[in-house]
Amino acid sequence: MTQRDRDYSEKRDFIRMQIETAVTLTHAGQTFEAICQDLSSTGMQVLAATQLSMGDQVRVQIPSEHAELKGLDAQTEVVRVGTHGDGRQSLGLSILSMN
Repeated sequence: MTQRDRDYSEKRDFIRMQIETAVTLTHAGQTFEAICQDLSSTGMQVLAATQLSMGDQVRVQIPSEHAELKGLDAQTEVVRVGTHGDGRQSLGLSILSMN
């Protein structure tokens, strides 16, 4: 199996939850509001009005609606960038670590 085949196969080993929730992105001291569209144990897809590039490291925070549960706080890397007609970016983010 080639590395490309393995990468594709591994991507399918993790369930993606389709969600539509507000997130906060932080990159180079700037904070952006965004929408998380799907989430898995290894990454997420986010829609944001940003100008990020492949390889950029971004902190992602998803607040919890429940006082008993801690929200998500992760360090991520941009692994895919798509552009929408309205100027927003569709970002594929790989989770590097949890804070």
